Amino acid sequence: MGAEITVPEEQLGRIADVPVEIDVEMDRKILTMRELLALREGSLIGTSRSAGENIDIYIGGALVGFGEIVVIENMIGVRITDFKDED
Repeated sequence: MGAEITVPEEQLGRIADVPVEIDVEMDRKILTMRELLALREGSLIGTSRSAGENIDIYIGGALVGFGEIVVIENMIGVRITDFKDED
């Protein structure tokens, strides 16, 4: 597991509330153009992943950590399991 970094609140200053986009990659699919054009609201795209499997977490396009898929009631979420060590 990566080293824990603690930054005092006063050092975060004005950047503390800046929105940051986080991408969680569950799967990648290749569809034919016919399949793509057939998609409608409510369509399902199957995934080969299931609850408990490891996934990658990206911030700003950079791989920063790893997690696992969790199901809580009727929702799917990601539990962070590790942060990537700096190279």
